[in-house]
Amino acid sequence: MKIPEKYRFIVELGKALHVYGIPSYKILTYLTEVAKTQGITGSFMDLPTWINYVFYEEEHSYNYIESIPPGVLNLGAFSRIDELTNKVIDSKINNSEINNELNIIHSKTKEVNHLFLTLAYAFSAGCFSLLIGTNMVSFIFSFLLGALIYLLVFLATKSKYLENVFESFSALIVTIISCLLTLIFPELNLGLTILASIIIFIPGLAITTALEEITSKSLVSGGAKLFDAIILLFKQFFGVLLGLGLMTSFMDINLTNHVSEMPKWTLFLAIPVFSITLLPIFQVRKKDMFFGVITGAFAFLITVFLSGYGVLVSTFIGTLAVVGISRVFGRITKTPKTVYLTQGIVMMVPGSKSFMGLSSSFLNSSIAGSGDLFEQVAFILMGIIGGLLFAGTFRERRHKSIKI
Repeated sequence: MKIPEKYRFIVELGKALHVYGIPSYKILTYLTEVAKTQGITGSFMDLPTWINYVFYEEEHSYNYIESIPPGVLNLGAFSRIDELTNKVIDSKINNSEINNELNIIHSKTKEVNHLFLTLAYAFSAGCFSLLIGTNMVSFIFSFLLGALIYLLVFLATKSKYLENVFESFSALIVTIISCLLTLIFPELNLGLTILASIIIFIPGLAITTALEEITSKSLVSGGAKLFDAIILLFKQFFGVLLGLGLMTSFMDINLTNHVSEMPKWTLFLAIPVFSITLLPIFQVRKKDMFFGVITGAFAFLITVFLSGYGVLVSTFIGTLAVVGISRVFGRITKTPKTVYLTQGIVMMVPGSKSFMGLSSSFLNSSIAGSGDLFEQVAFILMGIIGGLLFAGTFRERRHKSIKI
């Protein structure tokens, strides 16, 4: 059944928000508020692989169902869609212009600067190794392997097979290369270099988002996303295990080697640089970049500053603080606070702790030499979700302009 024109914007808006990786409960909040302001009665359901929207009239109902792949987080597109939605709510745009605006948004997401992305992947790997503590050799090769990872990302867009096996394949390649490098550079921090090289794909944010949805009572969507994130983590770790298994057949491997000899000032330099690397990866808009970097650096520093109170307390208070500063920046720039909040949560790095926890369990050795890693993973995730919950992130908001 063809959807009437007056409902088409809501359908296209829901699809766009889904494609750009916005949590389901936030999509439903958007759609419900937009429908209400337009005098439309509807029921909406957004799940990881399909969407179902029903519109009700006095004598008829219209149902829209479409199968759609899981989205990829794009903060720039989300910010633009938020602006478009508020134009509709404020009656500043007519229906004939809505589809054109959405097409412009979609076209902007296809503008890719491969040089910037290569540098972003390289610096994110190098800076993460500095944040954990490393030496110059490990930093250099983490940087180079990060750039190699983006090459694999690009090749994955050209091959369906490589796309399907990407997580395990990239981890396998990085592990093999890192093991071979230890033959020439025995001081290389092997485990840390592997972790830093693939840090961008470790699903810390995906796990947090899934738990966020479950906490907001989007049980089906959150449960599916949590399972997908866990499988993604295991696929990456399988690649590492396979690489180590192959290499140990003809060489000695020491995963417990961890030498940290970089000056302390490099840590403080790495914090803002690592936050900057998130900008091209999430396609953050230019007007949101400055405050996004500040939010990311603030999230990391406040968590480290409060670390003496324990992982759970520091992460909880850090999340509350990041939600607060994201709201302030959102009001200043008229951008959804989620754009800044996401960058702050990424800097808390729950994914790296998850990966190190798997290392401690399966390999009987910690990549960074820390104990009780599974407990730390649980505390970090609980701290983030608790902070989001107590900050009122999940409560419904009904304003003329929505900011989520």
